[in-house]
Formats: sequence, structure tokens, C-alpha cells
Amino acid sequence: MLKKPEQKQVTVELVTIEELVPKSHLLRKINKFIDFAFIREKTKHLYCDNNGRPAIDPEVLFKMLFIGYIFGIRSERQLVKEIQVNMAYRWFLGFGIKDKIPDASTISQNRRRRFNGTTIAQDIFDNIVFQAMKRKMVDGKTLYTDSTHLKANANKNKFIDKIVCKRTQSYLTELDEAVEEDRKAHEKKPLKPKPASTPIKRVKESTTDPDAGYMFRDGKPKGFHMLAHRTVDGKFNIITDSYITTGAINDSVPYLDRLDRQIKRFEFDVKAVGLDAGYFTSHICKGLEDRDIFGAISYRRPNKRKVFLAKRFYKYDHEKDCYVCPAGHELQYRTTNREGFRQYASCPNICVKCELLAKCTSNQKHVKVVTRHVWEDSKEKMIENRLSPRGRRLYKRRKETVERSFADAKELHGHRYARMRGLSKVQEQSLLCAACQNMKKMALILSATHLFLDIFYISTIQKSIRSFLRLDSSF
Repeated sequence: MLKKPEQKQVTVELVTIEELVPKSHLLRKINKFIDFAFIREKTKHLYCDNNGRPAIDPEVLFKMLFIGYIFGIRSERQLVKEIQVNMAYRWFLGFGIKDKIPDASTISQNRRRRFNGTTIAQDIFDNIVFQAMKRKMVDGKTLYTDSTHLKANANKNKFIDKIVCKRTQSYLTELDEAVEEDRKAHEKKPLKPKPASTPIKRVKESTTDPDAGYMFRDGKPKGFHMLAHRTVDGKFNIITDSYITTGAINDSVPYLDRLDRQIKRFEFDVKAVGLDAGYFTSHICKGLEDRDIFGAISYRRPNKRKVFLAKRFYKYDHEKDCYVCPAGHELQYRTTNREGFRQYASCPNICVKCELLAKCTSNQKHVKVVTRHVWEDSKEKMIENRLSPRGRRLYKRRKETVERSFADAKELHGHRYARMRGLSKVQEQSLLCAACQNMKKMALILSATHLFLDIFYISTIQKSIRSFLRLDSSF
């Protein structure tokens, strides 16, 4: 029988907001295991003690942002609307059922006026990592790093062509010293000083967000992007570093600096790292070897048309310092150029009579030149690491750690697009998103651990009671 529904919304009910939030809600777990009191201490110096209107608690402001990142609410105006009707959100923020929720402009104005130029986002992220370390969820022994692109908040069709100075790499001074030492060891004259000219290049600069870089890569969408670099600890997949650069630079450029930052900030004793092929460069391999870190770095297969024999067919002889071609002839050292490559050249009188000449080179003088970087030994060491059983196991876990972390960030936490404009603001987004992912993972793991321990203790007590009753009945 179909009954007419009763009007229950107008009845008066005595209920507390505590009763309206499920016991298993994610925010209850986060509130239980994560300490947010440090936010007030970190921001206390930004508020006036004895003047002005009472301010919104900074802990509440950042908790509102945490809700947005945890549940993937990209718009701050939509976030305020969700908090108004969601009892779990109100409970997490400490609001009652009838309390007024701060306006979305309160968040934006605090970001623009009070927190602009501060390190509060980085401090929040670091503190969450320290809390994970305190609970033995981060050990810093094995780190996995990768980068992904975020679509910038900019129209890809609105740009100007601009000539800018090329970025100077931090390792060039060290490379120049290595080149001079290598030339001296081979009894070559020092290179002439570089001409005092600044290298320039033509780039596309967005008129909407000048900090965004125009990315043009195979298999990637064209347009203005930011590049998000992230490092994940191998123990429980806790994110230990998050950094934003323009999308026009290579993935490997900031890697060693960010690695050193983690070692110094969190006092990590890094033993191994897992990286993809974008990080397989000479200076990174040399940097890992200098830091005594086991590196498992992938290798990108060349996609060029195979015309001549690959370089792997030419074997390097360390004792003689020469290359041996597939026909068994030696390629002798000739010079070391400014870019750090040694050049090994063949004898034209021998090559002109060789049967493999057509497969070896098309040089009109019948000279085959093979180059070897001054830090090539470090690259070969990383190749050995990758092919070892330990390296295979280490690299295989990348898809379960940092790649999974990026996938969750984009799919669940709104990290596919840059919400704001400018490197500093997108850096704030990256840090807070990573911090919320860490909070979520810590809360879920710790709650599951506590539930297991509770069940274990209860079963142990029950067994003890049964044993005692059996013992008591025997008397």
C-alpha cells in the first residue's frame, strides 16, 4: 500500500553536530591523528595583538583549504557553499549548525595581503612530513621522483614572442673544471676563455600568466603549463617534496637541488633513488655518485631511423683510453671540447678499406668520431645499477609510488589544473595538495593500524578470560 509521506522537516529535534558526523568519516580520522596547532604558531607574527577587528582563526582558514584539496573542490566559492550544508565539514572546522561560514573573499584577501611572500605553505607541508617521521612512516632511505605538467590558468592563443636570456645551469662551473682537468691529463692546452656574450633564445610568453611556460613535447598537450616536481618516500608513499617550475624547462634541472634540500631539511640518509629516463643525464649521474646514492634510472630508447651502427657496438677500453670498433680497430683520443665530450677518431687509411664503412660513417674523409662525456663513467655505473636485481626491483616500484601519487592528485584532489596564476601561487597549491594527500594517507593507515590493535587486544583478553575460567572450573 502506498502511503502519503509525512512532513518531518518542520518538527523540532534535539540533536548535536557530533551525532550527525559518521564515526568512520575521513575528517574524523584526520582530526584524530593530525595535529594542526602548529598553524597558529607559524602565523602568529602576521597578526596584530592589540589592534583591529577580531580575525578569523588561521587554523580555520587553512582547514577550509584542506577540505577543498582533500575532496577535490577546486573553487573556493563552491567550497564555502559545501561547508554551509555539510555537517562533517562544519564539525571539522569547529562551527555549529547555525554559525556563519567565512566568505570566500576572506580566504583570497588573506592570501593576497597577509600570507603573500611568506613560507607558510612550505611550513605546513614540512610539519606534516615531520609528523609522519615521528610516527615512523618516513625513513628517507629510498626516494622516488618524477614530474608532471599542470595546465596553466592561461589561454594558449594569447601570447607574445619574446627574446630572453638562456637559463644558466648550476653544474656548468663544475663541468668546466672537469674539462680542464681532462685536457690537462691528456696534455692538451687549456681552452680559450668564453666570449663575454649572453646566449639568448626566442620564447612564447603568455599575456595572461607570464610565469607559465609554453610546453611542446611528444605525446604531451601543447600550450602553457607548469611543471610539478614531486618526491615520494618508499616506505609508505609519503610525499617529501613538491616543487613547481615553468613548463618550458627539463625535468632534471632542479632535481639535485631539491634532493639536497630534503637531505638538509629532514636529515635524510638517502641510500637509493628511482628515476625515469628524463633524469638520465651526465650531471645527475655524477651527482648521485658523489653523494654515494644508488640510482636506478630508466633508459629511453632512441626513436631515430637506424642508418649507422649504434654507439653500443663501439667498446671503450679503459686501460688504453680508446674505443674499439666492430671490426677490431682502435679509435684514438683526439680532444675534449667545451661541452665536456672527449672525441675519439678512427684512422682514415684503415677505414677506407673496411667492409663496414658504409654502416659506420658517411664522412667524406672516412673518419668515424665517437664521443664520450667526461662523466660517462657515472652514467655507466647507473646503467649497471638499473640492470642489477636491486635496481630492477627499485625501478619497478616507481609506478606504485610517485606515479600513483600523481594519479591520485589529478583524479581525486583537483591537481590537474593550476587554480591560480603565478609560480608562487601555484607552488602554494602544489604544497597544500601534497600535504593533504599525506594527511589522508596517514589517517587511513593509522586508523587501520589502531583498529587491528584493538581487535588483537580484545581477542587476547577474551582468550585470557576463557583460560582463567577453564582453570577456575578445574578447582
